[in-house]
Amino acid sequence: MLVLGLESSCDETAAAIVEGDGLVRSSVVATQHDLHAEYGGVVPEIASRAHVERIQPVVREAIAQAGITPRDLDAVAVANQPGLVGSLLVGVAAAKALAWSLGVPLVGVNHVHAHLDAVRLRHDETVDHADVFPALGLVVSGGHTAIYRVASRTQFERVGSTIDDAMGEAFDKVAQILRLPHPGGPEVDRLASEPDADPGRFRLPVPRLPKRPLDFSFSGLKTAVLYTVRGTPRPAKEGGGFPRELTDVSDIDRRDLAASFQRTAVKAVMLKLGRALDERVPEARALIAGGGVTANSHLRSELARFAHEHDLELKLPKPEFCIDNAAMIASLGADVLESQGADGISLTPTPTTAR
Repeated sequence: MLVLGLESSCDETAAAIVEGDGLVRSSVVATQHDLHAEYGGVVPEIASRAHVERIQPVVREAIAQAGITPRDLDAVAVANQPGLVGSLLVGVAAAKALAWSLGVPLVGVNHVHAHLDAVRLRHDETVDHADVFPALGLVVSGGHTAIYRVASRTQFERVGSTIDDAMGEAFDKVAQILRLPHPGGPEVDRLASEPDADPGRFRLPVPRLPKRPLDFSFSGLKTAVLYTVRGTPRPAKEGGGFPRELTDVSDIDRRDLAASFQRTAVKAVMLKLGRALDERVPEARALIAGGGVTANSHLRSELARFAHEHDLELKLPKPEFCIDNAAMIASLGADVLESQGADGISLTPTPTTAR
């Protein structure tokens, strides 16, 4: 089965051709980093307009790289939830038009679930994931931070999620505080990985949420970084404002603060993972992780340590498939089509995901 996948949930316009077993025939991703850099984050209206401009060229390129014609396709899969509703609408409309014109099934795919299926993606080597379920799943990206009980390739139960900022969003906001380029996540990792970086220099609070033990919160950690750089805000009766400017932080302070933030954020994730394993997925045979933040060097090493300590098989996507891509949409779409059937032309974009 050859499946065309479309991804436009946020700021990447992507198309891919994937065989039903996860073999990637082509994967094309058009990023929008240059469009959003001056704002320090994704502007929904700009993202939607860019998707409209790029969706057709990206699809044509994916088909050309795969060495096929549109008539060779057996199905079209599209990320229809969750995400920015305007961005999702572009991909869903394009997928409907393609599926209808080619007379092939249309499948809606949950973007977050697809990040967990990305571990199956490959270019040539054989990978067998049939025996890893049930698994403990972790998705960490710019828009999502969640823990799942994964019963099969198409059965996902969310057991914990963020109540405010996602982990990747927190990385980007801290990068802004530290005056690092956009996208900020890789820049924080780079700075924190410098040989002399001291991750223990700044003591930052590890968010725990005692009343919601499996959920995440990164807003307080982000604020702690801001106050470390600029100082505690003055009372309103004293004029308000911060005692220091962002430009007052030294290069050494920026480096050590990046390392301290990264260590604290990853520690929060590992604490929740351990609790979820004990309380919700004690029978797990594997740890599956996906999303853009799984490319972070410290998180990857901590996931490897966690898996080893708990005798779990660790499944991580190739770095190129950690970011938003359409290959993961096509791969999961093939499984959803087989197990649940096709969606109709009335498929709609849904910006949020029900628990």
